[in-house]
Amino acid sequence: MKRNYYFLGIGGIGMSALARYFLHEGCRVAGYDRTPSQLTRALEAEGADVHYEDDIRLIPDAFRDPATTTVVYTPAVPGDHTELRYFEEHGFLVEKRSQMLGHLAEGKYVMAVAGTHGKTTTSTLVAWLNRAVTGGGSAFLGGISKNFDGNLVLGGGDRLAVEADEFDRSFLRLYPDAAVVTSADADHLDIYGTHEAVKEAFAQFIGQIRPGGALVIKEGVELAIDNPAIAVYRYSYDTPCDFYARNVRLLDGGHYRYDIVTPSGAIEGCTLGIPGWVNIENSVAAVALLWCAARREGAALDAERVRGALASFEGVKRRFEFYVNTPQGVYMDDYAHHPRELAATLTSVRKMFPGRRITALFQPHLYTRTRDLYAEFAEALSHADEAVLVPIYPAREEPIEGVTSQLIADRVTVPCRIVARERLADAVAAMETDVVVSFGAGNIDACCEAIAGAVESKIKN
Repeated sequence: MKRNYYFLGIGGIGMSALARYFLHEGCRVAGYDRTPSQLTRALEAEGADVHYEDDIRLIPDAFRDPATTTVVYTPAVPGDHTELRYFEEHGFLVEKRSQMLGHLAEGKYVMAVAGTHGKTTTSTLVAWLNRAVTGGGSAFLGGISKNFDGNLVLGGGDRLAVEADEFDRSFLRLYPDAAVVTSADADHLDIYGTHEAVKEAFAQFIGQIRPGGALVIKEGVELAIDNPAIAVYRYSYDTPCDFYARNVRLLDGGHYRYDIVTPSGAIEGCTLGIPGWVNIENSVAAVALLWCAARREGAALDAERVRGALASFEGVKRRFEFYVNTPQGVYMDDYAHHPRELAATLTSVRKMFPGRRITALFQPHLYTRTRDLYAEFAEALSHADEAVLVPIYPAREEPIEGVTSQLIADRVTVPCRIVARERLADAVAAMETDVVVSFGAGNIDACCEAIAGAVESKIKN
């Protein structure tokens, strides 16, 4: 192992987990990111040297020797990035994040969660179940686990939970022992071109599950499964199959009590620590993956420990995260940035708060995704009683002529308008609100505290 690791895009959720791992291993870590964030500040506090300008003069001297430094980059970094080109032209070992994750997964029992949505909560729950039920397990996560207070989990044993990201076909660097596929919807069409190409990549991922392993795939997700050396199981929310929930009962505050049916019997009386029916579905998938791991070890799941682990699961930041939850007013924030995710969350909220008025706040993420899916976004937002959009968050992209949030707003079938992001909290303060939900993978979360304050002020008045 080289002792120096330089990260281009160090503030990304997956990149920061790798950076933290190498810091934990006693390596020197440095890197670049476009903007400071909570993640980069945390890395700096842990000893990483981070800068925010694309300038080779800012690369620390200790990281300028290709014999001692490995460079890791995220595909979100453009190919003409000055520092990336410097490292490529000067003989450094330069690897994508997914390649490095593949190296670190060698020799582990890899429990991977893939899907165009649902994978972060599910993989985080797998990591928590491993810890709470078996006392061990490690994980590289795509979100900040509230139970672990981070996106890196280091523990005993050979179990490794990972989020398998389909962006840029990154998950094809993994060869899991057991895998969940939650969904394979049309997304990242700027990379794949067609929905069929997305499904082909997921089929290839399934083909890479190791012989003797297992696939747990959501009921209704139709993919080519050409891997005769693995066991295949189906899971669902409440449709009877290999793994599903039954006797689902809504409790106060949007939580549920339910049983999880497995091929070896039911785990009765489960209560998940976070609300929402969609998270019941995620918990079924996570328990299924844990069941596969136990079966491989010749063991049975401890039902009492599973119940306790589910009840103590605190969720992931920016996934169904409540800021205000009272009978007089509710505000929650969610990372959803695909139409299916928005529709699932709004449907879940509608079931949790029947008869109440729902306002959706949405920041579209990427011009290409908006161009490809604007009609689907409009349909999803129409599940609310009112919608407010802010301008598109560009991330790595340049603007596309004619592609704006107005494309979505024009097709939403409930009252809808567009406001500037910095005016969002003021807009909420001036509205008649009851249940407010904000969505987006960009920087709308920077408004959460102000929106929560606006909702709380309305409750008090």
